[in-house]
Amino acid sequence: MTDRIMVDGMSAPRFSVPVELRAVAITLALGALGYTLFPDDLAFLTRLISITLLVLSLDLVTGYCGVATLGHAAIYGVSAYVVGNACLAGHSDPLLLLLVGAVTGAVMGLVSGLLVTRFKGLPQLVLSIAVGQLIAALANKLSSLTGGSDGLSGISPGRIFGVYAFDMYGRTGYVFSVAVLMVVFVVLLRIVHSPFGLLCQAIKDDSLRARMIGARVYPRLVLMYGVSGVVGGIGGALNAINTGVVGLDSVGFERSAEALVMLVLGGAGSLWGALIGSIVFQVFEHYVSAANPFHWMTMVGALLIAVVLFAPKGLVSLGGLLAGRTASALRRRP
Repeated sequence: MTDRIMVDGMSAPRFSVPVELRAVAITLALGALGYTLFPDDLAFLTRLISITLLVLSLDLVTGYCGVATLGHAAIYGVSAYVVGNACLAGHSDPLLLLLVGAVTGAVMGLVSGLLVTRFKGLPQLVLSIAVGQLIAALANKLSSLTGGSDGLSGISPGRIFGVYAFDMYGRTGYVFSVAVLMVVFVVLLRIVHSPFGLLCQAIKDDSLRARMIGARVYPRLVLMYGVSGVVGGIGGALNAINTGVVGLDSVGFERSAEALVMLVLGGAGSLWGALIGSIVFQVFEHYVSAANPFHWMTMVGALLIAVVLFAPKGLVSLGGLLAGRTASALRRRP
C-alpha cells in the first residue's frame, strides 16, 4: 500500500505497512521478547496470554460499544470448565478444544448480551454483576462438573496436529498460545475497522443518532457480545489447556474486576490499549508481588492512580502523544 508525500516540493510515494501485518510482526516480537525475559517461567506467560484474550474480549463490549460490565469472567470461566470436561471425556485435540471454547463463549456471550444490553448505566452494571455471581455460585454447587471448591483437575490435552506434545517446561504451550493470540488479534483488527465495528463505535458515541440513521442498536450490541464471547471463550480454553486445572477463580468477580482494571490501564476502545494494559499490569504484578508479598497491592494501586491522573485515556495514549511530538519535531528540522 502506498500514498503520496511531498519532498522538496515534489510528490513521492510513501509506503505504509498494513495494520494486520504490523500486528503479526509486533505479536511475534513480543512473543520472542517474553521467551527471552522469562525462559524459566513460561507458565506465567501462557497465563498472561489467556488473560489478555479476556481483556480483549471485554474491550469489544466496553471499549467499542460502551456496555458497562463487571461479570465478563463468566464467559471465560464457563468456557474453561466446558473445555476441561471435554478433555476429560476423551476429546483431547487442542484445536478441537479451542473450537469448543469458542462455541461455548459465543453461546455465553449471546445469552449475556441479550440480558445486559437491554439496559443502560447502573442497571446494566448491576445486571452484569448478578450474571457473574450466578455463574460463580453454580460453579461452586455443581461439583460433579466443576469440582466445586477443589476445581477441575487432570486436564491433559493431546498433541498439536498429532505431532507437538505439551512438555513440562511449557514451551509448546507458549508457542501455541502466541500463535492463537496473533490470529485472534489480526481478526479483531479487521472486525473493529469493518462497517460493523465502526457502527458499534457510533452506537457508543451517540446511540440516539445511530437509531435516527436507521441502525438497529440492540441486535448490533448482542452480536458484538457474541463476538466478544468467542474471544473470551478461546482465552478460557487456553487457560484449561495450558494449566490443566480450572478453579473458581476463573469465574470469580475478582477476575472480571482485574480485566476491567487492565483495560482502563491500557486504554479502552483500543485493541492495542487492551494488549498493553494486560501486559504491563500482569508483569508489574508478577515482579512486585514477588518482591513484596505483603504490600504489593499498594504499589499496584499507586500505579493505577498515576496512570489515571497523567494518562486518563490509558497508556496507549502516551504512545500516540510521543509519536505525534516526534513527528512534529522531525517536520521542524531544516
